[in-house]
Amino acid sequence: MLAGHRRRRQSEEAPELNITAFMNLMVILVPFLLMTAVFSQMAILELTLPGSSSEPADPQDLTFQLEITVREQQIEVGDRNVGALGIYPNEADGYDYKALSEKLAEIKARYPEKTDASILLEADISYDTLVQVMDRVRVAVSIKDNSIERKVLFPDISIGDAPILDGGA
Repeated sequence: MLAGHRRRRQSEEAPELNITAFMNLMVILVPFLLMTAVFSQMAILELTLPGSSSEPADPQDLTFQLEITVREQQIEVGDRNVGALGIYPNEADGYDYKALSEKLAEIKARYPEKTDASILLEADISYDTLVQVMDRVRVAVSIKDNSIERKVLFPDISIGDAPILDGGA
């Protein structure tokens, strides 16, 4: 009986592996996946560090230098050489970005050739807040005739640390 079992096993051929259906699936699936793939696109903003404000400046060389200071309780807009042009305290739901945008559009109307601005941040300001402020400093968005209108404001942005207030806050 043992000899008959061996003969039967030897006489059986190994089953043929049929991968035709699998290959057909791959021929269709691979181009489909390549066509529908979403390739990520990175946006890069070029930033610079603001110059030192402790250096004495010649009064004749004083030009308008826009600074937006983001503090925990407010956003301040000002000129590095003159001082504050506007202070916008936080609203119940956070920073007053609308007032900031309006002030920046007003400043751009007064200084149309100006393209640079410095954003100064206190230590614990969130990244999301920085991005929101940068968006409003770079571009003013308005809606006219059911269409969105974008106006470039100050695209050359520098980022730095906000000066510490005298009260230690």
